[in-house]
Amino acid sequence: MSESSIQDDVLGELGPDRLTEIASLLGTDENGAKETVATTVGAMTGGLQQQAAAGGDDGNEVRQAFAEVAEPPLQGVATLGGGLLGGGLMAGVLAKVSKPVAAAVSKKTGIPAPTVARVIELLIPVLLAVFAKRAADTGNPGGTGAPGNTASGTTPGAAPGAAPGSGGGLGDLLGQILGGGRK
Repeated sequence: MSESSIQDDVLGELGPDRLTEIASLLGTDENGAKETVATTVGAMTGGLQQQAAAGGDDGNEVRQAFAEVAEPPLQGVATLGGGLLGGGLMAGVLAKVSKPVAAAVSKKTGIPAPTVARVIELLIPVLLAVFAKRAADTGNPGGTGAPGNTASGTTPGAAPGAAPGSGGGLGDLLGQILGGGRK
């Protein structure tokens, strides 16, 4: 089984309609849009990795956001709240890195920073979906847990009461989600 990069996963999740929308926004063709998306996603995930590795509040916030992404989704009445519980912290972290990433991508590509910022706005929900899928893949080694079998509130295959970062470690989870690796 070949491993896909996070850029490939994001492009796959975007689909042709959103990619066409990004190409139109950038004033380019599909290949130009793919290159810009790949560059932007690489810059965003690199920024997240740097922040997660750093100490202090920013590093803690990024690590906590990834821990929340790795949590199984809430079901039933608990989902009321506009989706803030399922990705709210990660969406906020991605929004925080968006301005410096837009500036860096703009400098690298020559695309105006406000245009890159708009592309990032379109990419944030897609990145959230990709992160959640990758976290689900890493939280279910060998396919041992049946889908939806999370009534206890733990990740399938995890010990009851285990913290999201215990066992393999949050660093491993970050590497697998951001680094493209899947077990």
